[in-house]
This record gives sequence, C-alpha cells and structure tokens, in this order.
Amino acid sequence: MRRRVSRVALAAALVSLILVAVPLAIGIRISFFSDERTELERAALAAAIQVGPDFTGNDPVELPAPSTDGQLAVYDSSLRLRAGTGPQVADDPTRAGLAGKVVQAESGSSLVVAVPVASSERVIGVVRASSPINAVWARVLLAWLAVLGGALVALAIGVAVATWQAKRLSAPLESLARTADRVAAGDLSARAEPSGIAEVDALANAQNTMVERLSHVLDHARNFAADAAHQLRTPLAGLRLTLEAAQTDPAADPRVAVDEAFLQTGELQRTVQDVLDLSRLPAEGPRGPLGTLDALFAEIEHRWHGMLAERGRRIVFSVEDPVGRRFLPLANCRQILDVLLDNARTHGRGTVRVTAHDVLDTTAIDVEDEGTMPADPADIFARGTRGPTDRGAGIGLALARNLAEACGSRLVLASSSPTAFRVLIPDE
Repeated sequence: MRRRVSRVALAAALVSLILVAVPLAIGIRISFFSDERTELERAALAAAIQVGPDFTGNDPVELPAPSTDGQLAVYDSSLRLRAGTGPQVADDPTRAGLAGKVVQAESGSSLVVAVPVASSERVIGVVRASSPINAVWARVLLAWLAVLGGALVALAIGVAVATWQAKRLSAPLESLARTADRVAAGDLSARAEPSGIAEVDALANAQNTMVERLSHVLDHARNFAADAAHQLRTPLAGLRLTLEAAQTDPAADPRVAVDEAFLQTGELQRTVQDVLDLSRLPAEGPRGPLGTLDALFAEIEHRWHGMLAERGRRIVFSVEDPVGRRFLPLANCRQILDVLLDNARTHGRGTVRVTAHDVLDTTAIDVEDEGTMPADPADIFARGTRGPTDRGAGIGLALARNLAEACGSRLVLASSSPTAFRVLIPDE
C-alpha cells in the first residue's frame, strides 16, 4: 500500500516537474538569445550615432568599447572594414545591412546584428556588432543547470511528502486490517480506532458496527438455549403442580385435573412460541402481538396464583382504571413478568404485589415482595450474577432487561429493601 501510494505521488510530481521544466528550459533559451540580440542591436545603434558622415574620407571613427567577448566594427558602402574589430571581408548580414534596415542573423559561430549608417537619406556604411554563440549557450546551460537543480530539490521534497502521505494514509488501513484479523481470529472485542481521515473512518465505523452486530447475534445465539430453558421452567412447574395435586388427592375429579393440565399445556405451548418469537432479531427488536394490560394480568394471575399458594404466599394485582386498557407487547411483557415473579418466588418473602400505574404518560408495572435484594444492586442485571445463597444460573434478570430494551422499555430496580422491580413501558 505504501509503495503504491508513493509511486503514484512520485509519478505525479515527476510529470508535473517535466511539464513545468521543459517549457521553462525552452523559454530560457529563447529569452537568452533574444536578450543577446537586443544587446548587440543597442551597441550597434550607439556606435552608428557616433559615426560621422565624413568617416569615408579617412576621418577617424571612435567606437564605444564592445561587450565582453563581442566585436564591434564599421564598414563603408564598399564593405571595407574602416574601424573596430570584425572580419576583413563583410559577411552576409553586413551586406544585408546596406539595404537600409537592421539585420539580425547568425554568421558562422556568431550572432550578428548589422545597423545601417545613413547620411542625407543615403546609406554610407554599416555597423556590425557580434558575439560568439558559444558564450550565449554557456549562459543558457548554466540556467538550465539551475533549473535542473531546483527540479531535483523539488523532486526530493515531493518524494519526502509522498512517503509521509503514504505512511499517513496506509497506517490506518493497516491498523484496520489488523483489527479485522483479530475479529476473524475470534476477538469480538476488537474495535477500529478513528484516524482523522473521513473515508477511512467511515470504513472503520462500518466495521465496528458490523462487529457489534455480529457479537450481539452470537451472544444471542449462545444464550438462546439457556434463556429458553429458564423461561420454560415456569409453565412446566405449573403443569407438574397440577398433576401432583391430582395424584395426591384421591377425591379429586380427574376431568378437572385433565382440563387444568390442558390449560397448563396451552400455557407451555404459548411460552415456547414466545421464546421462538423473541429469539428472532428484527431491525427494531423483537415485538409480538399487542394486548391490554388487564388481559395480561388475568393470564399471569391464573398461572402464578397456584405456584405461590403452594409456598403459602399470596399474589395481589392492582391496576389503575385507565392504565388497564392500554395496549402493550404481550410476548415481551409476559416473559418479563414471568422472570420477575419467579425471582420473587425463589428469593423473596411474603406477599407479592403487582401494580400497574401511570408515570408521565408511561405505563409502569411494579413487582414487589417483602424480601431484600441479596446481590449487589449495581450488578444484578449482569448475566451470571447470583446472590450469596443463589443456586440459579444468573440468567433471569439479564434476560428480562434484554427483553425490555428490545421493545423500547426499561427494567430498573426500584427498591432493594423490600425488593421492588419496575418496568417502564412507553405507550403504543
């Protein structure tokens, strides 16, 4: 990954430098030669001003000093060298100057500028200024070397920046890959850390969401068998209690016992269906059919009255009039109340009171007994938490809270002495 990013960045920097350096080098060459011709023309014009009309009559001509490595000469109309330094035989640019116009050309290895000298609207001579082409090329090459040096420095900086950017871009992806490897190895607690790069962070968030969902699904599947067994205990205990009562009472009517057993079997079947329905994981959590609170309390009272009476305990239901007609998710609430009542039967004492009332337009169901909470209130809803004398599996309260949260409700410990749990159910 790092090499690929570095190569791409380096190729982009190299192409950019070439696109800039090549036109710049061409511009330098054109500019240097143009400047040299301009300088020669300026020197020739300055010399032409100093040439008098009588220079052909052996009148001495004083020419300005030529530029370094350059030559400055005056030729008469016969193309004879009369002053300065230059070829004895006039070259082509000098001859062209007799036509009365400034001539810029190359002659041999020199740049030549010929400026005509006029008098009385007649060309009487030519001033020739020249400089060696090699000298101009030397300056061009020095400029090119400077451009090349700057390009190399820029390329080195580009390589450094590309390496840094490659490391910056690849590091979070490598970290994300390592996190994915940990998840693949079974560590579902591994989470990708934010990197500050929006695209990579979006990928990391998607992976974290996937891992959390996968962890939830696996936990749900792992706990399903234990949760199902826990919830089936109550209807099985009711069925067994009915059969034992019929067996121990010879005067009991068998038909009544059979009818009651049928009812208990129906409750067992409904519990199995509830467990199956709640085992599914739709996007918004498991929600079964809706029913009124009054109907739910009637069903719960029928199922739990006998099991608590067997231990010499009472169960009392109390519902505020408008609250009893509210609709709520039956499967979730039925299983939550079964867990809380089983908890009260197993660990509590005295009368069990189930009360439904309104709390700020939210239905609150309280399950209270006369006992105390032996476990740490901060940990009672953690799976596997048991009290000091508890022989259970520590499943019920954790399952009840999960069922409550699945339908948008909340389960809280309202009091630890006496023990009271509260389910808060939002209105449908």
